[in-house]
Amino acid sequence: MQKNIGSKLTRRSVLGAFSGIAMISAAPSYAGLPAFLRGAGDIRRIKMRSGRTGEMIDTVYWADGEYIKPALAELNYFMRDWREDAVAQIDIRNIDILAAAHHLLETEEPYQLLSGYRTARTNAYLRSKSRKVAKDSYHIKGKAADLRLSSRSVNQIARAAMSINVGGVGRYSRSNFVHVDCGPVRSWGA
Repeated sequence: MQKNIGSKLTRRSVLGAFSGIAMISAAPSYAGLPAFLRGAGDIRRIKMRSGRTGEMIDTVYWADGEYIKPALAELNYFMRDWREDAVAQIDIRNIDILAAAHHLLETEEPYQLLSGYRTARTNAYLRSKSRKVAKDSYHIKGKAADLRLSSRSVNQIARAAMSINVGGVGRYSRSNFVHVDCGPVRSWGA
């Protein structure tokens, strides 16, 4: 059974949906962002699904120059550590990067979220299974996500995220996912 997390409507999301806004922008709002994305639209939206929990989220989380707190709370819950059912505050800069990259990919397909927030215990467990898991992972800090799209390649997703020129982007082609975080600008993998 599939749960829809982002089904709660806020006044702002309803107004945004009916205002005739043609362009959805998800530009991160911090230094280093290319000028062509900054302030390019009136709403920011993110769509994801989790194969682990069966949940789906499709929410406007920023409108009229403000983040929508209930939508951010839903994102925090959606991106929780599903192994321990632990919720943490997700860094909104990372949500902005994900949404901006998704917008650049010009697809309506939701991201498949493989990993968002991780507890230190979950991260240590994953690290014991793979040398590619960082000891001090940005996932532990709520600043990273691992995701994929069936309609886009790892390289396409990574190029979109790297074009924003904010944060870290890792390509994991063998496992078919991209890591995106809001740490320093860097990239790795093939």
